[in-house]
Amino acid sequence: MDRPVTVGLNGTRASDAAADWGAQEAALRQRPLRLVSAWEWQPYSHTPLTGTETPEQWSRRLPRESAARLAQKYPQLVIEADQLTGPPPEMLCRAAADAELLALGSAGLGALKGFFLGSVAMSAVAHAHQPVVLVRPDSTAPGLAAQSPAREALGSKGQAAASVVAGIDLGPTTDGVLRFAFEAAAVRSAGVEVQHCWNPPVGYVQGIGGDLRWRTDIAAEGTEMVQSQLAPWKEKYPQISVEVRCEIGSPARHLIDAATHASLIAVGRRASRYWPHEPRIGHVTHAVLHHSPAPVAVIPQD
Repeated sequence: MDRPVTVGLNGTRASDAAADWGAQEAALRQRPLRLVSAWEWQPYSHTPLTGTETPEQWSRRLPRESAARLAQKYPQLVIEADQLTGPPPEMLCRAAADAELLALGSAGLGALKGFFLGSVAMSAVAHAHQPVVLVRPDSTAPGLAAQSPAREALGSKGQAAASVVAGIDLGPTTDGVLRFAFEAAAVRSAGVEVQHCWNPPVGYVQGIGGDLRWRTDIAAEGTEMVQSQLAPWKEKYPQISVEVRCEIGSPARHLIDAATHASLIAVGRRASRYWPHEPRIGHVTHAVLHHSPAPVAVIPQD
């Protein structure tokens, strides 16, 4: 059975955006779509003062209504709607375990153009063993016309889909991030932009001339290492154009800047060196999650 693209719903505008993104992604990947909501019984749960619908009934209705709405837009898409009973973070991680990826909505922070990450989303990002994609309701990423196979990777003006940006650090998450980025680019007929950035310690070099030579040398060395990592993926996906950017400076800042022209950002989440069983998002991924204007996919370490 094909692994579905799973979307977690909570009734917000952001989760509606995640459901639309998930439906497009499922159509592009030719996968089923699974819509889930999680309800946890609480000893203080009660019928609301206005109306007769309980939180459990509302949670059961939510995925069904979203499925009906998306079925009209994507009539060829296989859609499953489920209500899960238990703590939402735990239920979402369980749902992600059987999925191709898990998509969640996250509210924007107005003019800051960042994510407001609640505890449920953060827990899913930190604990899920499959990629988790955070989608904003006001995402600037170009839309994908997934209803027509001939227009799957085209925007509303018939232009090619924007690149998928992969942020790598040449560490243990690199292969996973590149795999996800190339797979996502392939179904979009898009290119891949690889970002490898390094923020040197203060006072690493002294003098303007030394600094310029050092920047040139380190950029050349970084490009060579990245190209080595990219070699098998270029061979596997020869039709995908690849752009490599090795730059000095804040990795988070460069990735956030790249997100303004990307359809998707892919970053890694590595395990802690000292506590391998404890979740660790990392400061770069954390910053990108909060401030990227495009959807962000967080790839766990294998």
